[in-house]
Amino acid sequence: MISTECLVSKRALTTEKVIAIEKYWQSVHQASFTTVDQVNIAYATHFKRPDQPYIVIVPGRSESYLKYQELTFDLDALGYDWVIIDHRGQGLSMRLTANPLQGYVEKFDDYARDLHQLLEQVLPQKYPQHQQSAFMLAHSMGGAIALRYLQLYSHQIKALSLSSPMIAIASNGVPTWLAKFLVKTGRAINQCLSATPWYFLGQSDINQSTFDENRLMHSKLRFQRFRELYHQRPELKLGGVTFHWLQQALDNSDKLFIDLKKLSLPIQLMQAEEEYIVDNNAQNSFCRQLSTLKPDHYPENKPIIVAGAYHELFFELDQYRDIAINNAVAWFVEHHND
Repeated sequence: MISTECLVSKRALTTEKVIAIEKYWQSVHQASFTTVDQVNIAYATHFKRPDQPYIVIVPGRSESYLKYQELTFDLDALGYDWVIIDHRGQGLSMRLTANPLQGYVEKFDDYARDLHQLLEQVLPQKYPQHQQSAFMLAHSMGGAIALRYLQLYSHQIKALSLSSPMIAIASNGVPTWLAKFLVKTGRAINQCLSATPWYFLGQSDINQSTFDENRLMHSKLRFQRFRELYHQRPELKLGGVTFHWLQQALDNSDKLFIDLKKLSLPIQLMQAEEEYIVDNNAQNSFCRQLSTLKPDHYPENKPIIVAGAYHELFFELDQYRDIAINNAVAWFVEHHND
């Protein structure tokens, strides 16, 4: 049963709000830059408060910044400028294989390097008058990328808020050792037999489900809105993942724990109670270990659980989405003067 509070949410996706979002996005700057390895990376910004920290939004796998139009509209209404990146191999950024629908990256750390170039080179040149300190808001795979970026590079991020971060991928009952064996073996066979990346078992060009089948969000309205977006903009579509991508993701999960001590900023981790995409146990372990290593930055040894929510907290029903947005913004306000 949906609560009355949900039905009267001040951030409800009404027809009036949809019209306002469309008008707002006419003022959004959409651009791209070229990386050192000649990959074209798309990004979007809305900067009008040069004396205030902005929010760096790091989206998840298969997402484009165009999916985040409602969230960026809400963040602007709360007083925040923002920038959001389309990761290499997805969204409006350059695809990396002959089949543009394949989920692929050569090295997972390439994602973090692209983010570093955007924040330390592209934005300072484009917005020299803008204060360079920022907050970071990262979802799912974006959480893994954000953490890796913060481990690898010096930065001016004041605080990080994670939404359902991909500390590890959910194995859906398959033992971890077996999952790793299947990925490693499949990738090795792929490399021996073909120069073309292969999809992982059960993965294909098709990466969609009906609303009733989906385990990403309970909001039918937002689900239909995203499906319509990808129908209107087919270039945004992305299929399943390759053996190589999965191997890189597994290796990255290990690195996040190995380099845990390199994280030196306040971190908030929000966990979806009804999670099917990423591993909540890995999130719990991450919180415990981080709290032990960095008690000043992470006094809590457990995540904030959003009860009843699916994976995509910022695209959920308002009763869950409001909690996630309020938590993240409160975290940024708390660390504004750090």
